[in-house]
Amino acid sequence: MTDWATVASLATAVATLVLAGATFSAVRSSNRSARIAEQALLAGQRPLVLPSRLDDPPVKVGWVDGHDVKLQGGQAHAVVEDGNVYLAMSIRNSGSGVAVLQGWLPRLEELPQAIVAFPQVDQFRRQTRDIYVGAGDVGFWQGALREEDETKVFIKRMVERRQRFSVDLLYSDLEGGQRAMTRVSWMPGGDQVRWLGTTSRHANVDHNDPREPPEIPPGLDLPET
Repeated sequence: MTDWATVASLATAVATLVLAGATFSAVRSSNRSARIAEQALLAGQRPLVLPSRLDDPPVKVGWVDGHDVKLQGGQAHAVVEDGNVYLAMSIRNSGSGVAVLQGWLPRLEELPQAIVAFPQVDQFRRQTRDIYVGAGDVGFWQGALREEDETKVFIKRMVERRQRFSVDLLYSDLEGGQRAMTRVSWMPGGDQVRWLGTTSRHANVDHNDPREPPEIPPGLDLPET
């Protein structure tokens, strides 16, 4: 004799199991879609700071104490005046999001090397003014060394000798996320005044290193073949 109560219980259990599997699959698919959408959104807000091109328009840079300079495309500025060291560079944001310059740190190396590790975020000097560079737009970075310390003595010597030196820049997107660092260098130009800007290395603070393969987030892993 058929035990209909047992059959009903088994049918209910099977239906529950099937429903649970379908729910798990739907949730996993939803999470995967959400992560893909999040990555696409972040990519659309990611800045990338580079020196400007030689054919980019000029930018005017001024300091609070009255020092100012007009930089042509691709140019940098380094001068010792009244005991202060003034630094600036014409830059271009080649990323797809607004770049917000957060801090800077001069490299105390006679021969700047790209392989030298970047500093920790809390080691950077904070910018004293807000500098925003729009996506695909040209702007500038500026800084000044006024206090008599090791950094000022070193950079002053490099400027006066017209030798190459580097500064690490820290910047983020418009919301303060996706922080990145770029090492920019001052290269002596063809005369005794002009400097050219260049870059040697980039690093991410909040994402994977650009030289390493990206980590695949959970739920985005591909099936084995």
